Amino acid sequence: MKINNETKVGLLVIVTLALLIIGFNFLKGKDLFSNPNTIYAIFDDIGALAKGNAVKIKGLQVGKVYATENVDKDVSAIKVTIALDKDINIPADSYIYIEPSLLSTPNLAIVKGNDKTNFIKYGNEIKAMSRPGGMLSAMAPQLDPILTQVGHTIDSLNLILGNVNSIFEGDTKANLQGTLRNLNNSTAKLEGILSEAGKGINATLSNTESITANLRKNNDSINAILGNAKKFSDGLAKVDLDKMVNTIEAMLTDLKSVVNKVSSTDGTLGALINDKQIYNRLNNAILSAEILMDDLRAHPKRYVNISVFGRKDKSGPLTSPAVKDTLPK
Repeated sequence: MKINNETKVGLLVIVTLALLIIGFNFLKGKDLFSNPNTIYAIFDDIGALAKGNAVKIKGLQVGKVYATENVDKDVSAIKVTIALDKDINIPADSYIYIEPSLLSTPNLAIVKGNDKTNFIKYGNEIKAMSRPGGMLSAMAPQLDPILTQVGHTIDSLNLILGNVNSIFEGDTKANLQGTLRNLNNSTAKLEGILSEAGKGINATLSNTESITANLRKNNDSINAILGNAKKFSDGLAKVDLDKMVNTIEAMLTDLKSVVNKVSSTDGTLGALINDKQIYNRLNNAILSAEILMDDLRAHPKRYVNISVFGRKDKSGPLTSPAVKDTLPK
């Protein structure tokens, strides 16, 4: 079954209220889950005594004040119900009194009697005394209001300190000490870093001042450079880019036409490049020139006759290449 959000919120509110009621009654000294073992005492005046105050025997807490109520409508006496936490024997001739305190809330003190056979049973009365004699007893009426306020303040402090102690017990205390040590180390390192950073910042500021001074000294040169840059920029702005692009396109068109003519066989350069027969004839001419040079070196008399009585070389000049043309046509 799916529970809607409204139901969940309602249940949460009910549980929270129940916990608040239980906690409030617990702080007031009421036990909601068990029936305590109680005895009671009748006092003429309870002063600042309240629910939850301690009940002690020889300084040992054995219970607490469970409830206070008037005996009759005239409030001629006050019945104080005591819940005992420990199973102890309280002699029948014992008595109880309110023990005031300058530093905390008052508590009940039980003075044990000497009867070793008869003991006060649960639900029965223990004899009460208003206050034991002494200087503190005489001062109690004047001190009670002050003690009440001081007691409430100390109770609050005790609660706060108890919570603080519960937080800082065991591992938490050790962790906190470690954290403080780490924090001290981090602070020392941070101081070192800030010191070094301060030096670096000072050096940077010094360099910045030097740069600023140099810029101030070279202000005229910088202005001249900026002026030249502006002139160059203005010159670029005045250039007719469209005309330049059109000129380049015309040049590319002419170059393409030249390349096309070179590739074709219509022109002289195209015929030289593309005609294989012309290539072969030029190659034969070069070969004939080489043969002529070789013949001139080998038979110079055929070409120059300087002898007076020598016989003239009557062989005629070559009319064809000495080597047969074997190149393809």
